[in-house]
Amino acid sequence: MPAEKEITFERLMRTHKDAVYRQLVRVCGNQDDAEDVLAESLLKAYRALGQLEDKERFQAWLAQIGRRTCGRLRKKQALEPFVDWTAAETGMALADPNANHAQAVLESELKDCVLRAMDELPEHYRDVYSLRDVDGLSAEEAAKRLGITVANVKSRLHRARQMLRERIDCFAEGVA
Repeated sequence: MPAEKEITFERLMRTHKDAVYRQLVRVCGNQDDAEDVLAESLLKAYRALGQLEDKERFQAWLAQIGRRTCGRLRKKQALEPFVDWTAAETGMALADPNANHAQAVLESELKDCVLRAMDELPEHYRDVYSLRDVDGLSAEEAAKRLGITVANVKSRLHRARQMLRERIDCFAEGVA
């Protein structure tokens, strides 16, 4: 895969995944399912990134993938009692649900790394980052909420993103 695609996807993911996660918590009904759905959705989005025509629409696109994935998860969960009973009656073995355990572990470690990096940001940077990149507020809305200028929001957001990249790199080097 081209390095440009990976860099672009990583930037888009870092910018939008938290806001999409919060949407998925509401759609899926709990944090565990939302985390699983987000991880699966990010993987699907990465594979299909070439189909996204406007990178500015990444968050909406990722959220749509997540909502569809959550819907499939709910249908699957609703059918589980019936499938288990049918399998027991017919003697059929079901597929191992832990087949992708290694992928799930890696995705969980990535999420933990990002959350730790956010926790280590100074509060005034973390607040701006959360409002802009996590909650998706405009610079004007964030400035109003924080009682600072739009220029100050933009400056803090730039520094927060830079600090996050550096911290994530440090964590990644410690894991590797």
